[in-house]
Amino acid sequence: MEEKEMKKSNKAGKSRKFRLKYHRWLVKNIPYYFFAAVLVTLYIANGHYADKMVRKISTTEKQLKEMEYEFKIVKREVIFRSKESELVKAVTPLGLQELKTPPLVIRDTIKAR
Repeated sequence: MEEKEMKKSNKAGKSRKFRLKYHRWLVKNIPYYFFAAVLVTLYIANGHYADKMVRKISTTEKQLKEMEYEFKIVKREVIFRSKESELVKAVTPLGLQELKTPPLVIRDTIKAR
């Protein structure tokens, strides 16, 4: 009987020693756990930041395309309205008319000394 009790106490002692070593090892490595937790947090935050930037870039691209279309439309209107025939139509209500004769050229006959 004493042998069984000794074996039990010996096993209990071994398991107690193992638990103590394991707990010491855990406590010893707590800074590494904190470091790993910080790295994981940074990794997740970086992923969220990247997603946010991708969404922001896509909305900016859409706005840029809309502005390009608007620019092209306005440019087309300006080119159309700057045609000579369109200018004549635009200034007729103001009382201006197109010249039928070419303009006179005035030249200086006195030469500068």
